[in-house]
Amino acid sequence: MTRFYRLALAAFALPLALSPVAARGQSTLPATITDAERRQATAVRVDETIRLDGRLDEAVWRGSSESRFIQAEPREGQPATEETEVWVVYDESNLYVAARLHDSGEPTVNEIRKDFGDTNQDVFQVILDTFRDRRNGYVFQTNPEGARGDRQVANEGREINRSWDAVWRVETERIEGGWTLEMEIPFRALRFDPANDRWGINFGRLLRRNNESSYWAPIPRAYTFNRLSLAGDLNGLPNTAGGRDLRVKPFALGGSVRETGGSNFSRQMEVGVDVKYRLTEGLTLDVTANPDFAQVEVDEQRVNLTQFSLFFQEKREFFQENSGLFYVGDAARNTRTTLTPRRDEDLLLFFSRRIGISDDRRAVPIDGGVRITGQAAGLVVGGMWMRTGEVGGSPGNDYGVLRLRKNVLEGSDIGAIVMVRDALGDETSYNRVYGGDAFIRFPGEIDWSSYIVGSDSPAFDDGQYAWRTSLHREGNFHHIKFGAMELGEGFTNDLGFFRRTGVRKYFIDWGVRPRPESLRTFGVREIHPHITWNFYEDLEGRIVAKRLHSGVTFFMESGGSVQVQMDRSTERIEEPFKIDGRIDPIPAGRHDWDAYTLTASTNSSRTLSANGRFTVGDLWTGDQTSISGGLTLRPSYRFRASLNVSHTSADLRQPDASFTRTFWTSRTNYSFNKNMFVDALVQFDPATNLLNSNLRFNLIHSPLSDLFVVWNEQRFETGEGIRPGRSLTVKLTQMVAF
Repeated sequence: MTRFYRLALAAFALPLALSPVAARGQSTLPATITDAERRQATAVRVDETIRLDGRLDEAVWRGSSESRFIQAEPREGQPATEETEVWVVYDESNLYVAARLHDSGEPTVNEIRKDFGDTNQDVFQVILDTFRDRRNGYVFQTNPEGARGDRQVANEGREINRSWDAVWRVETERIEGGWTLEMEIPFRALRFDPANDRWGINFGRLLRRNNESSYWAPIPRAYTFNRLSLAGDLNGLPNTAGGRDLRVKPFALGGSVRETGGSNFSRQMEVGVDVKYRLTEGLTLDVTANPDFAQVEVDEQRVNLTQFSLFFQEKREFFQENSGLFYVGDAARNTRTTLTPRRDEDLLLFFSRRIGISDDRRAVPIDGGVRITGQAAGLVVGGMWMRTGEVGGSPGNDYGVLRLRKNVLEGSDIGAIVMVRDALGDETSYNRVYGGDAFIRFPGEIDWSSYIVGSDSPAFDDGQYAWRTSLHREGNFHHIKFGAMELGEGFTNDLGFFRRTGVRKYFIDWGVRPRPESLRTFGVREIHPHITWNFYEDLEGRIVAKRLHSGVTFFMESGGSVQVQMDRSTERIEEPFKIDGRIDPIPAGRHDWDAYTLTASTNSSRTLSANGRFTVGDLWTGDQTSISGGLTLRPSYRFRASLNVSHTSADLRQPDASFTRTFWTSRTNYSFNKNMFVDALVQFDPATNLLNSNLRFNLIHSPLSDLFVVWNEQRFETGEGIRPGRSLTVKLTQMVAF
């Protein structure tokens, strides 16, 4: 171990020693600005008809434009390597954004479907802060082939709603030396104050060939495009209202299902409706009756080497939309690989998969629900009520969530949350969770995030509480987060995700990000030595678990990365548990082990890309060797295929046993055009010879209206003659706007 720590210390010391060299020649952008320093743009009233074709042949596009984009990556503070010109105009009903993106090379395009991946291809995007509160906004994106992407952003990226959908249009045109675009964004698609003629705005461009991000209103590389406190102003907007915006979206579903091992098919027939209505300029009402999620992709199978249940992300659109409003926890950290916050899985206060999905991941019928989201009386409001039906003799439940948040000071907020579950017809089965939270932004790029909640359940009298507090600083060179949390013995949360109670946790996440110029010649853009430490003890101070992760990540100029790491783990378990159903349980007691991991990924924008992870070392009472990785083939922006494998082989001393777990996963995606796609997911478990297949066809036949055809099959390739389970589902939705 001594040798490893010497190497780890050297890995940390080298970047620190090189940091003065890395800093020379690099411009650092400010993390805060005053209103006088903001970039200013003016929206121009247009009377001529804008023909949306991406060609910029209307006279209004020959006027003065916004340009002078500034790099965040790779050369922060330097002018963008390719020029971008942007215009903003409006008429009575719509806001128009046009751009000419000069490019001396060939643009990179890898996808044309709705809400395309925005990290592995050329992208132009605009963010609109319609209330000019420097916190919340709407993002609209496109690529050189005119794919559409949109999302809502709250609190500068602490909450990101990728499932938000607006009715808007975009067209692009390839030209000599680049490409052009025209966006048409209806005012009725947005929420804003009609009396305010000024919004916050920013424009961004990703030039994937250079792995370059640049912005009209400059943003340091430590932050993302969602940093609205650094956005510019858009002046000259009309005093107009968004209109009523009533959308009714009924659906009809038909299908046939046979359970695995069953002999007969049963028919399915369902109808339901979703309604969206603008109550005020700031509040939106959503109502759903008999919702169905047959089109949602199934969960991927994963190897679980812990005593806890795995965490699976929410995929159902109704629950994804505006989900960030109900999030309580830390701010997002720019990991260089994702925009979304890292959830603390030791306690996620609101976890929507508790509604309508059982513990074994089976669907529970939902009768209906109501959701209200937006802003009113100076508060950010999120409220939801859902009712589930009876399953297998267990009663249905009413679920309710109320989230309030008040913006205070500059970039700070305080809030409250209340969550309830009541079993229908059983007054003794209920759960209540209630509490408050605060997010305070201090000078010096320091954030303080805390919450405290209590619970009420008939199963416990004492210890029904939980709290968490942390300090976080995010900078270009240095980042750190540290804090503590505690869950009482009697804490219960039927709408949350947590692993254990009666525990106190201390944590730290620290790292530096030097950029030595000398390493750029070797294709290395940034080095990221880092340490994360989690220590758990019970409420009497006895150790429960701990994990020290130390590693160094090399971020390449191409967008790939390499990481070497060591993980030192301790777990004290009170009861034996089975790590694999085929062997005896891991015995109770204290277990200590070390593991070493090498992780690598190549440039994901290339035609062929790869990723891999190799782990060797200890595991519980024995040794492990784990390999995972995959290949992705993307010959065009229409077709994508990937093959991934996860394999773990372990030899244990207690019990004296060995086991191997392997999962194969294959994905294939084909886009016929920007509105018609087919996706296939195939998973195979060699241990059980279980083969799962999921095939989904999606046609967006009109705005926010879909036709889905979904085929599922589950079969055991054992030769025992077990009949495969199969289902075919056809679902049609039609949005009608009033």
